[in-house]
Amino acid sequence: MIADLTREQQLIKESIAKLCEQYDDQYWLDRDNDGVFPEEFCRAFADAGWMGIAMPEEYGGSGLGITEAAIMAQTITESGAANAGFAAIAIGIFGLNPVVVFGTNEQKRRWLPPIIKREDVACFAVTEPNTGLDTTRLKTRAVRDGDHYIVHGEKIWTSTALQSNKMLLIARTKPELETEKPIDGLSLFYTDLDRKYVHIRPIDKMGRKCVDSSEMFIDALPMPKDHLIGEEGKGFRYLLHGINAERILISASMVGLGRCALDRAAKYAKERIVFDRPIGKNQAIQHPLAASWAELEAANLMAFSAARKYDADQECGLEANAAKYLAAEAAFKACTNSVMTHGGMGYAKEFHVERYLRESLIHRIAPISPQLILSFLAEKALGLPKSY
Repeated sequence: MIADLTREQQLIKESIAKLCEQYDDQYWLDRDNDGVFPEEFCRAFADAGWMGIAMPEEYGGSGLGITEAAIMAQTITESGAANAGFAAIAIGIFGLNPVVVFGTNEQKRRWLPPIIKREDVACFAVTEPNTGLDTTRLKTRAVRDGDHYIVHGEKIWTSTALQSNKMLLIARTKPELETEKPIDGLSLFYTDLDRKYVHIRPIDKMGRKCVDSSEMFIDALPMPKDHLIGEEGKGFRYLLHGINAERILISASMVGLGRCALDRAAKYAKERIVFDRPIGKNQAIQHPLAASWAELEAANLMAFSAARKYDADQECGLEANAAKYLAAEAAFKACTNSVMTHGGMGYAKEFHVERYLRESLIHRIAPISPQLILSFLAEKALGLPKSY
């Protein structure tokens, strides 16, 4: 359950769940096997108007908050679409928040409606091969040349790059040695993903086969100067504004994934008969599943507490990061317990739970590791010395 849903929020959850019913277990099993991007799934959400759930109404969105977007993300993963379903539309839900908050009226008018209608598809080009979580040390360069910037660099683990014609790109516009702080030289752009200048190479990975994670090699990509969001040198700060929202959406989605796996385990435990009794009658089966239920519900409360604070413009960094940590760990444990409850059949694709386990690892690792979250919480919540 999600505590204290308003009537409108409950209707959102019900409407999303009904839409997800069109894309059943076999659909997602097929996508996991063939790797075909779930475009019809994304199109259904765009056609129903859900892609702009947290976008301003004046640009075609619904004007709702991160709480409603989190309900949507959770309902998608809980339906069995798992992380693949969430990742396919994630940037369309909230990825262009820097444009909403820091873009000009002209930029918003030009860029937001096509994303909401899925006439444009965007990816988020941030992570680089040699910087990892130290985003302040990014090396991709955007050098001003008249009325354009010219970009050179590499990005990695960029989701949906193969599907995208646009990208939200962070690049260095001033050399690190010329800045007081490394973050001062980073700028944020929303621009065309032009294949003449960008080579995309998908990464063969463990899970979520139908939603690519790719390397991008950028060679002299020209960008008009009006593709810059806000001011030069403030791009990293603009990204930080949306990080708490990202944490909240991921937390809610991971709770949904864990619930889905837990539901499959409980059903199987009722039906599977061994030694003339359902295995769910054994406490060795019951206790791990019950513990996972409690952990998921606790993580859920933290996630929606953070969401409500975010929507009320209150500081929520501690709650958002704690929610991401709790939800990712709880989902991973729930998916593991589900596989183990199924025994040997948990290893079989036809029961789906092995896919949930593989996909649960994505957001246990990214976009921030559990270890770095704990270091952040130790510093900010407990006042311990900064360790990173």
